[in-house]
Amino acid sequence: MSPPARQRVRHALVGAGARAEMFVRALALDHSDTAELVALADVNQARMDAHNRWLAELGHPPVPTYRAADFTAMLAKERVDVVLVTSVDVTHDAYVAAALRAGCDVVTEKPMTVDAPRCRRILDAVAETGRRVTVAFNYRYNPLHEQVRRLLADGAVGEIGSVHFEWLLDVRHGADYFRRWHRDKATSGGLLVHKASHHFDLVNWWLDARPVEVHAAGRLFFYGESGRRHGYARDYDRAHGSPDAADDPFALRLAEHPRLRELYLDAEAEDGYQRDRNVFAPGVTIEDDLAVLARYSTGATMTYHLTAYAPWEGYRVMVNGSRGRLELDVTESDHVSPAGAGALKGAALHGDEAAVEHGAARLTLRPFWAPPVDVPVDGWTRQGHGGADARMTRVLLGGEPDPLGRAATAYDGALALLTGLAANRSLDTGAPVRVADLLTLP
Repeated sequence: MSPPARQRVRHALVGAGARAEMFVRALALDHSDTAELVALADVNQARMDAHNRWLAELGHPPVPTYRAADFTAMLAKERVDVVLVTSVDVTHDAYVAAALRAGCDVVTEKPMTVDAPRCRRILDAVAETGRRVTVAFNYRYNPLHEQVRRLLADGAVGEIGSVHFEWLLDVRHGADYFRRWHRDKATSGGLLVHKASHHFDLVNWWLDARPVEVHAAGRLFFYGESGRRHGYARDYDRAHGSPDAADDPFALRLAEHPRLRELYLDAEAEDGYQRDRNVFAPGVTIEDDLAVLARYSTGATMTYHLTAYAPWEGYRVMVNGSRGRLELDVTESDHVSPAGAGALKGAALHGDEAAVEHGAARLTLRPFWAPPVDVPVDGWTRQGHGGADARMTRVLLGGEPDPLGRAATAYDGALALLTGLAANRSLDTGAPVRVADLLTLP
């Protein structure tokens, strides 16, 4: 007698922009035996229609669509088990809390939210309902970062004294945060929340520690109205239809990217959202050059720097301990080719450009009294966040075992968020900020 068929977990997704595509594709193709997509919700019908067209191309039937205002009604009508939240960051808490109180578990994109009151709202809903929130910190699933976790947990460098972490966003990837809603700190929390929460979470995870105090300095040095000082400014508001943007290497050409055109350019009539703002136009309220000094519950410290206008993309991590030092050096793209300047990061890793923009990764253990050792790591790739995206969806959607504890909880999401929030507060005050003064956690 055959065992009964496994019941698939019913997923609904809210926020049908480009961030949703990874999850939609994984549900439709990679994990259709364990999970299914049963509904979409968004403020914009055209974006949901675009996803349904792409589902049809994958051989998947269209799913019901709901206006964001009907989110809770969708959960009941479609008998949703898990909600995927991929909406604008400032809206995460409302959807997460509503889903939990409707009896659903939640997978939310990072950052979990953008400020302390919204974070408290999510944590209170978790405590009240007993449901699960998982934050999609996909960098935990990068094979390189998994190996760092193993080495540090096994005591490869002994007791950890300090971490230095430098992250470089090149002038293609970095510029993109200044074209769209991320340029407004009220909706994104700025790069210390939206982008660096990835990195702060990694350090929390690697050290098995929580941040205690944070001091930060930073400014808007390159983008926004600073572009005029550096000679890059052009006098247009958005790239589409502007002659001044025709030869601007910082301009995103939506009409040349079929999926972006469908999601944004063709959807503008509904909500007026413009995806291709001039990165040097007024109105930017986030920083692009940021330095952070953090102290952790173990006594370890971290020095962190984020540059959003670098000529190449990658990062360096150095962990200093009582028995040696661990060094991770990753080049995701060694330069931005002229042909790829007006594209998005992922688009430049295919076809002709892949041959001219090189990447590499190296993990080195430097013990005391011995030569350095190159640590082999299998599975790293320049695509999909180092191969992390596919590994993450196997755990979150496919039920793959997770012995390393990569699936981040709401508590983990709060810790990563609080590092960035404390840094933002320090930017405003010029003084160190105690994390506990922003939000008390158990």
